[in-house]
Amino acid sequence: MRLYLASTSPARLATLRNVGIEPIAIAPGVDEEAAVATREAELGHPLAAADMVQLLARAKAEAIIGAKPGGEELDGFILGGDSAFELDGAIYGKPHRPEVAFERWQVQHGRSGILHSGHWVIDHRGGQVRAAVGRPSSAVVHFATDIEDAEIEAYIATGEPLNVAGAFTIDSKGAPFIDRIEGDPHTVVGLSVPLLRVLVHELGGRFTDLWNR
Repeated sequence: MRLYLASTSPARLATLRNVGIEPIAIAPGVDEEAAVATREAELGHPLAAADMVQLLARAKAEAIIGAKPGGEELDGFILGGDSAFELDGAIYGKPHRPEVAFERWQVQHGRSGILHSGHWVIDHRGGQVRAAVGRPSSAVVHFATDIEDAEIEAYIATGEPLNVAGAFTIDSKGAPFIDRIEGDPHTVVGLSVPLLRVLVHELGGRFTDLWNR
């Protein structure tokens, strides 16, 4: 049974591979800022972090429905995901620029925030949409209190924190600066594996049927 990953995230791809799944990754090409702005305009107020990542996870999954990787129709499950970091009620995505990443680390080190990851799974077995389910997952991240500016600068210089939500990772060079996680650590990486298993089950599938590595 195939899993199609509507994401270009190396972390999500690595997570799936580590649990025995080699997905077919397809770039969704979603304008995230526009999607969020449109929904907030409809609602008349800003989206909560969990609602925002869920909106984008669904948009990404739905964006690849008509894709034909290798010239073949999609036949399996489609997974869309998105992540954002919340601190003091403010939502932080990818910093992109070193100076922005440094400012964020100045604020968040020695403190705790919440990493939200959205999940949307579409049952596309048989080459057509049969059903879809999704839920967000959240985990609390506690940062070390004794991080020095020189360490932050060295970390940012690697380029790793520039393209991840919250400007940090727990599965690579950012790990030494995280004291502990409350919740599923995979959520912080960007994909809750336990929740994915539940969602696939709700759609009438088995997670183990996705094992192909």
